[in-house]
Amino acid sequence: MRTIQYLLLFALLPFYVNAQSFVPDNILYGVAYYHEYMPYERLDKDVQMMKEAGISVVRIGESTWSLYEPREGEFEFAWLDRVIDKFHEAGIKVILGTPTYSIPAWLWHKHPEVLLDYQNGGKAKYGIRQNMDITNPTYLFYSERIIRKMMEHYASHPGIIGYQVDNETTSRGVNNYDFQVSFVNYLKKKYKTPQNLNKLWGLNYWGMTIDSWEEVPPRDGVTNTAYKLEWARFNRMAVADFLKWQSAIVQEYKRKDQFITHCFMPSVQDVDQIESAAKMDVMGVNIYHDVQDKLTGNEIAFSGDYFRSVKNTNYLVTETNAQTMGWNSRAQHPPYDGQLRQNVFAHIGSGANMVEYWHWSSIHYGQETYWKGVLSHDLQPNRAYGEVSKTAKEIKRFGKRLVNLKKENEVAILFSHDSNDALNFMPFNGDGSPWSDSESSVYRNQLVAQFHRVLYQNNVGVDFVFSERPNFDKYKLMIIPSLYIASDELLNKINNYIKNGGHVIMQFKSGFCDENSMVRPMLAPGPLREACGFYYQEFSNFKELPLKGNPYGVADNVAKDWMEFIIPETAKPLAYYDNPFFSKYPAITINNYGKGTLLYEGSIFSDQIQTKIIKQELTRAGIDSPDFNLSWPLIVKSGKNDYGNKVHFYYNYSSEEKEFSYPHPSGKELVSDKLVTKGESLKIDPWGVLIIEEK
Repeated sequence: MRTIQYLLLFALLPFYVNAQSFVPDNILYGVAYYHEYMPYERLDKDVQMMKEAGISVVRIGESTWSLYEPREGEFEFAWLDRVIDKFHEAGIKVILGTPTYSIPAWLWHKHPEVLLDYQNGGKAKYGIRQNMDITNPTYLFYSERIIRKMMEHYASHPGIIGYQVDNETTSRGVNNYDFQVSFVNYLKKKYKTPQNLNKLWGLNYWGMTIDSWEEVPPRDGVTNTAYKLEWARFNRMAVADFLKWQSAIVQEYKRKDQFITHCFMPSVQDVDQIESAAKMDVMGVNIYHDVQDKLTGNEIAFSGDYFRSVKNTNYLVTETNAQTMGWNSRAQHPPYDGQLRQNVFAHIGSGANMVEYWHWSSIHYGQETYWKGVLSHDLQPNRAYGEVSKTAKEIKRFGKRLVNLKKENEVAILFSHDSNDALNFMPFNGDGSPWSDSESSVYRNQLVAQFHRVLYQNNVGVDFVFSERPNFDKYKLMIIPSLYIASDELLNKINNYIKNGGHVIMQFKSGFCDENSMVRPMLAPGPLREACGFYYQEFSNFKELPLKGNPYGVADNVAKDWMEFIIPETAKPLAYYDNPFFSKYPAITINNYGKGTLLYEGSIFSDQIQTKIIKQELTRAGIDSPDFNLSWPLIVKSGKNDYGNKVHFYYNYSSEEKEFSYPHPSGKELVSDKLVTKGESLKIDPWGVLIIEEK
């Protein structure tokens, strides 16, 4: 009877969303909600407070397997039916999660083999989430059963607009025996024979050749870099297979108007987001960041640009800061007035179609007691609730002018998961012994992050391009952080891009190894030599050196960590090291190649030098915007809305009022509803935002 009622109710609903591309008619603004965590019954009160605040969506259910199935094979949904029905009656939309990231106690007790064995020893214990091997067949059997039971029960509910599969999935350091067997089977399929593996991986080194697949050693103790790289790829593939598997099950049941998503993490290194999301309708991401005087918007912009680029469309923020964060009370830093609101519009300015807080109310027990929600532990209206209410009313008033914002960027950063992994296996900087790797994540956290930070703080819009899907055609300037691992095919795509008129900023170590982590037996940078216009045979670590003559005229005139002994052929040196020995080798070069140029950075440079380099190459590539005249702490984001109008977001990341001259065609400032003319002087409050839609 319930199903028939739901279908009849749904037939009366206005058409809201096409799940193939998930195009909502307004920004969704909401919270994660866990009625099951409440210390007393207050569902009606919570729904009332959310409705009064303007909350339009809630995310529920991803942690509730033990309540859905309290005992093996016994399923209970009535408790959640009531919750979903209440939200639907109040006009608040629901995103329902599959509950597979936190297993019930009966499952581990009956099948302890589903728990993780970790690399380098140790075994997961019960008592925390995400402690299972996501490839274990027993775990998958029970997971499939609960997903199907949940979908059979809820797919027809008109209040549910989408489904989140699992939660913050990674391979979790898996090293179980079954996983190793699967890895060997994967190697058989990819490399065909042990002899091929010996040749491509260089297993003659230290006499580690194998004669049969049974001789492939386990991951622990392995030193071969090709093995480590393939193991990392297999881990990413396991996550992708798991999320595609869950998505396919949900797809069997969901309605055409419902979407599938997953809440990815912005620590993007260990998941292949493109493949993992192949069967999803929209990307979701959990973005947490500093607040108070440390609020920069960097992580919001990085994550937004990255996840928007995965499917080349808008995305959802499935979790972000409400009040304070932490698994203890050592770092309780509530946001300043205005920062919650500013963060929402920062997400929207990067292309988010939804912003949800984790979570509605602060939890009264457990590990995340101090990871506070919109409401504090007293569950009463407070400062955060007031700011959320204010923001929700603004979204209701003009959110239709901001939803589905389209970005038209001319600059992109190439991201390589393989280079990230391989540089961790062979780190070139950081602490630790020169005889072992240190898993430093220098690629993502230093190299890629610096390029993105400098672009962001100088108001240059940027997308990401991925080595798995290297499409450079629509960009005038490509930025390539150390592309340590790359196939000849990828390097030739870069060469052709430059030859046909593209401009590139490329960093050291690029082209050094092939896709099997084998150093190319030719003069570096291998297939990039002609495009780079130089070669090198030596390299050196160092701590820090100035550039000779301070060619960029900056206070922080330093290079650090790594240099290559570049010998120019057709390249023009732009800077040298200030050192009696190293000064003969260029630190930075530029080379004309075909119709384009390649600027090469042979070291890590300060943000100030990097800023000068990027601005120089923007000009060379013919990329310009009047907003380039502004910089941190005044941040600008732009896009085109559903009405075909350009929208400009101006953010003040400081505690002081800022003033600037508006440089674009006349339009309306959406918050104040006032007309703005080109050249008009505008003021932004501390931690404020102005949003101007051109006529």
